[in-house]
Amino acid sequence: MTGFLGEYESTLDAKGRFLLPAGFKRQLPEDAGAQFVLNRGFEKCLTLYPMSEWTPIQEKIAKLNDFDPKVREFRRYFLNGATIVELDSAGRLNIPKNLAVHAGLDKDIVLAAANNKIEIWDKAKYQEFFDNFSPEAFSNLAQQVMSPDGSNIPGL
Repeated sequence: MTGFLGEYESTLDAKGRFLLPAGFKRQLPEDAGAQFVLNRGFEKCLTLYPMSEWTPIQEKIAKLNDFDPKVREFRRYFLNGATIVELDSAGRLNIPKNLAVHAGLDKDIVLAAANNKIEIWDKAKYQEFFDNFSPEAFSNLAQQVMSPDGSNIPGL
């Protein structure tokens, strides 16, 4: 998979379900199936992985050294809350209550492409993120991250 593109708004119903936008459905590989893994994001959002993208991550984590306390800590934090979710007959996914609480999801949400996964944000928090990030700060970040040799990234 080359990655998702786009940003879509959706709404959670009273049962915590949302319709997976057609724009993302069209970008799923043909063999993707209806199962996904929903997990906590690194920020206060959720991350939705097609099963084909989750499996290699899980395999890599399984190979990490159990005797390293940092590995155990990472595993606990990263895998805690990871849940298999499946599209229902109407094309909706259900967000478990504990994950919705973690991300502060109430009703209006934004689904944003994040390479091989989709981030799910509370709409107001997502907008706040962009409102508080100046074009100059974005330009500086892009220069650091996209530098060909990493020379602009502190610590490298």
